[in-house]
Amino acid sequence: MTASPQSWTRAERLDPDRLTAAVYHATGERLTVEGSCPGGQVGAAYVRRADGRLSVLKWRPGARLDELRAGPLAVCEVLHERGYPCPATELALQVDGAVVLVQQLLPGAPPDALDHDGLDRALALNAAQAGLLAGRADIPQVHLHLLEDGPGYCLHEPLRRHSARGAALEERIRSAGAAHPPRLAGDDVVHQDFHHGNLLAVDGTVTGVIDWDGAGRGDHRFDLVTLRFGLHAKDAEGQPQDVVRRLDSLLDALPEDVLRPSWAHMSLRMTDWAIRHFPPEQVERWLELAEQRL
Repeated sequence: MTASPQSWTRAERLDPDRLTAAVYHATGERLTVEGSCPGGQVGAAYVRRADGRLSVLKWRPGARLDELRAGPLAVCEVLHERGYPCPATELALQVDGAVVLVQQLLPGAPPDALDHDGLDRALALNAAQAGLLAGRADIPQVHLHLLEDGPGYCLHEPLRRHSARGAALEERIRSAGAAHPPRLAGDDVVHQDFHHGNLLAVDGTVTGVIDWDGAGRGDHRFDLVTLRFGLHAKDAEGQPQDVVRRLDSLLDALPEDVLRPSWAHMSLRMTDWAIRHFPPEQVERWLELAEQRL
C-alpha cells in the first residue's frame, strides 16, 4: 500500500503579486511582473525594476535573512570575487517567515540535454569551486539531513510510509547517516542544486550558474552527485546515455566517504520530493536510481 502525494504537505509556490506588494511596502520600489521563469518547483518570476532592468524575483519560505547572508549570499560574494558566473543579489528582505530575493538576470538558457561538451563545461565549473572557502569557517557546512528532517525537504516520514520499498531505502539512508558525519567536510563551494537545468549558456559559452539558494561549504564533488540525479530527471526526454555512463564512471572513482553520504542525501531529497509532489510512476523512477548505490 502506498501513500498518496495528496496526503503530504507540498511546497508553497511563489505568489509574485503578493511578494511585489511586500517589496513595495518595505522599499517603495514598484516591481512589474513580466511572467514566470521556466522550471523549478517553488517558482520564480521575471520582474521589471523601476530603472527598467529585468530581474528575477525569488523567495525562500521558512528562511531567515540573517542565515542566508551568512550562508548562500556570502558564498555568492566569494564567487563574484573570483569571477565565477553566478547572479548578483540586488535586493533581499525578510517578509514574515520568508526571504524575498531580487537577483540579476543572466543571459543564456539551460540546455535541453547535457552532451559531452556540456559535461566538460559542468566539470570545469565544478572544479573551479574547489578550495574557494578556505579560511571561511563562518560559512556553514552543508547539512545532509540523513538522520533527521531538513527544513521543508529531505523528510524521512514520507519514505517510511510510502511503501515497504521506500521504508527499506530510508533505513539504508539512516545507516549511511550513522556511518558518516552529519555535515560535508571541506572548504569548497557546494551549490547543492548543480544540475544542467541551472547552467546557462549562449552558443556553447557558459554565461551563468543559477539557483544558489542552498549553497554552503563542503566538498565540491557533492555537486557531481546532484548533476547525476539531474540527468536522471531528463532520461525520458532524450538525455544521451553515453554522457550518463561517463558521469557514472567519474562517480565510481570518488572516495566512499564522499560518494555514499552524498548519494544518500540526494536519494532522500529526490524520493521524498517525488512522493509529495509527483505521480506514483515518477516515485518508482527515483527509487530505482537511489537503489543503484545504496
